[in-house]
Amino acid sequence: MTESVSDVAANLAAIKARIDAAAAEAGRPPGAARLIAVSKVQPVEKLEAALAAGHRLFGENRVQEAKAKFPAARDRYPDIELHLIGPLQTNKVKEAVALFDVIQTLDRPKLAAALAAEGRRQGRLPRLFVEVNTGSEPQKAGIAPDGLAGFLAECRDIHGLAVEGLMCIPPAEADPAPHFDLLARLAARHGLGAVSMGMSGDYEQAVRAGATFVRVGTAIFGERLKPDAASQADG
Repeated sequence: MTESVSDVAANLAAIKARIDAAAAEAGRPPGAARLIAVSKVQPVEKLEAALAAGHRLFGENRVQEAKAKFPAARDRYPDIELHLIGPLQTNKVKEAVALFDVIQTLDRPKLAAALAAEGRRQGRLPRLFVEVNTGSEPQKAGIAPDGLAGFLAECRDIHGLAVEGLMCIPPAEADPAPHFDLLARLAARHGLGAVSMGMSGDYEQAVRAGATFVRVGTAIFGERLKPDAASQADG
């Protein structure tokens, strides 16, 4: 699928309507789930088209790519909300804390410690989600479901971090429904109000399961400029 710049606004409107329809099917109000437009490896012209259409919520996988795109955009659109949805290396924490409004991929104690320390240095800290490895995949980042309670306690009690939500990326070939249901249950159990799940192929299903954020890239912008095998944080 190759989208032109002129398609971006129409795609955004159509997807937002489908999100609200899926929410209504589940008895949820309009706006219960917000659309993160995943702009990784997309030309600046398509990002500009989304901004011109009034969209302000974006997701990026890599700190350096976001740093190249978004400071200039924020000069013109200061209400942009930027989420990091890809893995965060500890050597990028300083830049990530300065740039992002939300980091969705808190996934290990070392990163929690680094974020807490950098937050103190900068006097600001993005909102934080814990990434949960709902499929218990050994090759994938994220906290195991049965380790979540302990990790949340460590974030809170040792590092002084307030976690706002949970995020997951279901196994690529699996039915996502059980993973969405699990993440929603875990969030409710731990009193976390934000649930980030669902991508281009299954975001409506995620909304019906309780997602408060869905991460959609190719359905808005079309295929990326180059292959990106490093992460599956959006679809």
